[in-house]
Amino acid sequence: MNRELLMLVDAISLEKNVERDVVFGAIEQALAQATKKLYKEDVDIRVHIDRDSGNYETARRWLVVPDDAGLQNPDAEELLMDAQDRDAALQVGDYIEESVESIPIGRIGAMAAKQVILQKIREAEREMLINDFLSSGQKIFSGTIKRIDKGGDAIVESGRIEARLRRSQMIPKENLRSGDRVRAMIMEVNSELRGPAIQLSRTAPEFMVELFNNEVPEIAQGVVEIKSCARDAGSRAKIAVFSHDPRVDPIGTSVGMRATRVNGVTNELAGEKVDVVLWSEDPAEFVIGALSPAQVQSIYVDEETHSMDVVVDEENLANAIGRGGQNVRLASDLTGWKINIMDPNESAEKQASEDGLIRGLFMDKLDVDQEIADTLIAEGYTTLEEVAYVPLQEMLEIEDFDEDTVNELRARAKNALLTQDIAREQSVSLVAQDLRDLEGIDAELLAKLAENEVLTRDDLADLAADELVQIGGMDEQAATALIMKARAHWFDGDDQASQA
Repeated sequence: MNRELLMLVDAISLEKNVERDVVFGAIEQALAQATKKLYKEDVDIRVHIDRDSGNYETARRWLVVPDDAGLQNPDAEELLMDAQDRDAALQVGDYIEESVESIPIGRIGAMAAKQVILQKIREAEREMLINDFLSSGQKIFSGTIKRIDKGGDAIVESGRIEARLRRSQMIPKENLRSGDRVRAMIMEVNSELRGPAIQLSRTAPEFMVELFNNEVPEIAQGVVEIKSCARDAGSRAKIAVFSHDPRVDPIGTSVGMRATRVNGVTNELAGEKVDVVLWSEDPAEFVIGALSPAQVQSIYVDEETHSMDVVVDEENLANAIGRGGQNVRLASDLTGWKINIMDPNESAEKQASEDGLIRGLFMDKLDVDQEIADTLIAEGYTTLEEVAYVPLQEMLEIEDFDEDTVNELRARAKNALLTQDIAREQSVSLVAQDLRDLEGIDAELLAKLAENEVLTRDDLADLAADELVQIGGMDEQAATALIMKARAHWFDGDDQASQA
């Protein structure tokens, strides 16, 4: 039988042009699987075949795991302390082996091994085809739809290569059928996936960028650059373009004579309309362009919250927002800024509200009357820090202020800030150590929590996410994650109680 085994290995090795060791490995795997079926438990079996004699031995084995990890599979694992009772030299990751009776390879074993070999060959061939295809540097996959599966995904074939276009990555209302020619962006290549390894998309912004790259030579050559792209697939999209050559108009170049170039992209994307926008280093200019065709009346940039208040008149309000908020949403995605559209009345109300808060701050902390507070606001001052530390000459340029007034205002502002710092330090000193040590709490957030009388880890754990957002000025996801960290010790306590 051992001689027949060696002959089988040599035959398969020559027939399929694979190394003998690969064949031996496949047979060992087939024998291990067959042996495992003899057990009711989920055991781990190892088979080793001597490459010269053909003799083979079978062993059942247990993986040594840390004591604190516990046994996930008692039939194939052993705790370290128990393993070292057998052999003190054993460490985590080692195996304890026990010889068991080997099953004869027989005809069934040989056939199973051959099937394993064939499967490995098919996998190797598929990987080789995929690597050859990807080596060409193509980013767009062009092929024919071979079939549509039950979930609505399309299997696209190009030569001997297959790719998957998921239903979620198809353009909405696009009716693709078997036999249709289709192009899509290669988004992922994963040989471990069942079925086609190449994953495609027709909705990704990258697909539109690549289509323009193919349609517009100046983009392919790097003269014109697409800085960003935002899509509402199948409906509308915006791209931001910039020219590295001042003699080249990036918008006209991208659109083409009689819109031939942009229409080429639109036709590929089921009629999706594309707005070509001029990119600018100035965020406000960029946002104004991104909101076209709406005309912007004024714009306020808030660097701290990375947002902009954009004021448009009543006639442009509908265009600025777009149907279902589409225009402002795409403009926000394109620029990376949160955009708040408002009419002049809403802007005036918001400004009046903000001015009221600042006026109250100045009148209270600087001990001045409303007239002086309003003068500071009119000159663009919004914080005590600005009053205290802007260059002296800048404040002296305020028409209603003389040098004595300016020096007095600066001194009062510095004293008010010092008083705030002292109060903040006093409140922070009351914060419990368990809150100080919590991962994700920095000095600035600690001070804000203390000001709002959140002094212990449990105080933080009791907050709702929106409350922490308001206190700390963070986004809701970060606030939720921090609150869950604060609550973690509650659940740890439950676990310990249940184990006891």
